[in-house]
Amino acid sequence: MYGGGYIPEEEKRKQQHMEEDPAKLAEFEARIDNGEKIEPHDWMPAEYRKQLIRMIEQHAHSEIIGSLPEGTWITRAPSFKRKMALIAKVQDEIGHGQLLYNAAETLGKSREQMMQDLLTGKSKYSNVFNYPAKTWADVAVIGFLIDAAAIVNQVANSKGSYGPYSRALERICYEESFHLKQGHDAFVALATGTESQRAMLQDAVNRWYRPIIHFFGPSDKDSVHTGKLMRWKVKMMTNDAMRNQFLSSYVPKVWELGLSFPDPKLHKDDNGEWHFSDPNWDEFYQVIKGNGPCNAERLAVRSWVETQHKWIREALFNPNAKYTLPLS
Repeated sequence: MYGGGYIPEEEKRKQQHMEEDPAKLAEFEARIDNGEKIEPHDWMPAEYRKQLIRMIEQHAHSEIIGSLPEGTWITRAPSFKRKMALIAKVQDEIGHGQLLYNAAETLGKSREQMMQDLLTGKSKYSNVFNYPAKTWADVAVIGFLIDAAAIVNQVANSKGSYGPYSRALERICYEESFHLKQGHDAFVALATGTESQRAMLQDAVNRWYRPIIHFFGPSDKDSVHTGKLMRWKVKMMTNDAMRNQFLSSYVPKVWELGLSFPDPKLHKDDNGEWHFSDPNWDEFYQVIKGNGPCNAERLAVRSWVETQHKWIREALFNPNAKYTLPLS
């Protein structure tokens, strides 16, 4: 449903042979201008394929790695209701990762190679998942503000030009809307709770503020890929536009609850543009390079799972395996 087929090696070589054909490129861009979806077996420029793999693969990794900080709180959730909601959410996030890996595979990169590139640090994932969830308030902030930031990005890109990614995002956005409600409910419960609960939530907001500003990526003037990705509708909004939309929608919601952000310069001007203090982009790049607070821990967990569950994958893909009926 979300893929549309894998690309045989022979066809892949044929497409690569035509990649520099100006006529093919003009036809490709005309289809995008007309609002058509590009499907796996359609001709596409090498750079289009490369950037899509990079974007979808990173999104898939983010869904899988992003389930780890919340997953550690399942057994420590403050009520049975919260526990069940968090179990359901983590399950959804893993499912989103599978949909996205499927979409990336239609572009010719195997899931095994994607996982290998993740574990070696070659492939990246979102910066926000390299920070610790120290308290239950962190889970509330992740569920409300970080999921909200993700939805801004995903809703925009669901209107993109590549069919498998667009269709996967439509389902993901539908499920993420429920995650946002769950996060908002937990956030409001703490904001309207006891003095210690409000203090715990304010502390979490303070710690997550900068990573959330970083979430959308560097400023447009420093973004390397934005121009061409926008031209080919791989990316539907610039980093700064998505960040501004998020701030417009969610900063007032936090302020209404009597909470604040640790930035005295955070404000919206008369033109509707949000301004904030220097978010220290050096920290962002260090985290992306693998030097964040939890980078090593996150990849170590993922590597352990990959190793320990290898026998299951081998058993599932063994064509000679036989099912044995139980005797009793």
